[in-house]
Amino acid sequence: MSVAVSWSAANARRVERQFLRAPAKPGEATPADAVDAMLAAQAQVLSAAELSVGVRLDGTTRQDVRDALWGDAPSLVKTFGPRGTIHLLPTAELPLWTSALPAVPGRPSPFKAEAGMTPGQTEEVVAAIGAALDGAQLTIDELSDEVVARTGPWAGDLVTPAFQGMWPRWRQVMHKAGQRGALCFAPNRGRKVTYTRPPQLESPLDAETASARLVRRFLSAYGPATPREFAKWLSGPAGWASGLFDSLASAGEIEAVDMDGEPASWVVAGDTAFPEEPVRGVRLLPYFDAYVIASHPRARLFPGRAYERALAGGQAGNFPVLLVDGVVAGVWHQRRAGRRTTVTVEPLGPLTARQERGLAGQVER
Repeated sequence: MSVAVSWSAANARRVERQFLRAPAKPGEATPADAVDAMLAAQAQVLSAAELSVGVRLDGTTRQDVRDALWGDAPSLVKTFGPRGTIHLLPTAELPLWTSALPAVPGRPSPFKAEAGMTPGQTEEVVAAIGAALDGAQLTIDELSDEVVARTGPWAGDLVTPAFQGMWPRWRQVMHKAGQRGALCFAPNRGRKVTYTRPPQLESPLDAETASARLVRRFLSAYGPATPREFAKWLSGPAGWASGLFDSLASAGEIEAVDMDGEPASWVVAGDTAFPEEPVRGVRLLPYFDAYVIASHPRARLFPGRAYERALAGGQAGNFPVLLVDGVVAGVWHQRRAGRRTTVTVEPLGPLTARQERGLAGQVER
């Protein structure tokens, strides 16, 4: 018989393991530890990722996160991660990511045949990116020149629709270069973004081992969870994820639990202890925080009006959110004018006096 667990208890465990029940005290955890607890911190907007780390570590500053990224011994890497989007990843976990992400089956190319890239061209471009960035820090234009010089004029054809025009063909697979460990972000050169090759720490894992390990890591952080939820987090096919879960279940590495009647939810085998106390307190989470993106079911995490106000067509992360007792209960935004920052919070229901005091502390932080 499977273990029965309430969604409230499951959510309390996620909050606890994310350093959101109580932020880690100074010296207890590093920025890399906080990102590792999230698995990855989405970082298209670096300031949002810095806030995601900061709300989990008491006393941590933006500079602490940047030192972890760009310091003498980097413990974080900014690169293309889950869903092909920019994330912070722990440097020590790069072998896992660069082995697991390429193993996720891709979606059909959105480009017409004459504008797309063949598998051979993709491999050629990824190799050229890695070679060009080995020991170098290049802007996008410098990298483009290097890629075209190492592959051929076809890589520079302006065939890829972009925000304000057309990009060269090779940029269609830039995210794959990041996911394979050939590219990551380097410190800006003035206002220009630069790229380099991440440290090569050890040999990559084989795809099967890496995929299995990533499932276990995901379930440890966000379980109980279904294969479909895992697939959504990675932007992979649901059928592929189901097969992966079936294989791990057959091997005894994961086990099913009964979570409030939800479809078969899974945890790492033996990881069936959950907090007895529900989540209490108020938190402000920034855009794209991993907790709201990876936690499910969405209807439980975004109850009532929050489902309409704090999601964008069912998509989490597009709004900074107010958490009350572990669930989304409002949205917020900040505005800067000179040295003054104004934080405006929009609760979707009344707050108690204690919650208002907690909110004031979050705003000050």
